[in-house]
Amino acid sequence: MADDATGQRLDKWLCYARFAKTRTVAQALVEGGKVRVNRVKITQPSRTVRTDDVLTIRLPRDVRVVRVIGFSDRRVSPAETAALYVILSDDG
Repeated sequence: MADDATGQRLDKWLCYARFAKTRTVAQALVEGGKVRVNRVKITQPSRTVRTDDVLTIRLPRDVRVVRVIGFSDRRVSPAETAALYVILSDDG
């Protein structure tokens, strides 16, 4: 896991944490206004997310609210996602 005190690009984090299958899909999710960071709608995939940011992610079938707790330098397995975020709310 990457130990990056400055954070990570939102589109990379969404892809690596498995909220999007590819980085292109993650970018479309953000550009489509389906992601909020600390309750603010974000439309720039390059926005930096940091530890303790709260993300609201509107997916096709549900809405997830998660707190960022870590970063990775690659797409992680489903079992490893626990090191990247904590689920605060899950409608799905």
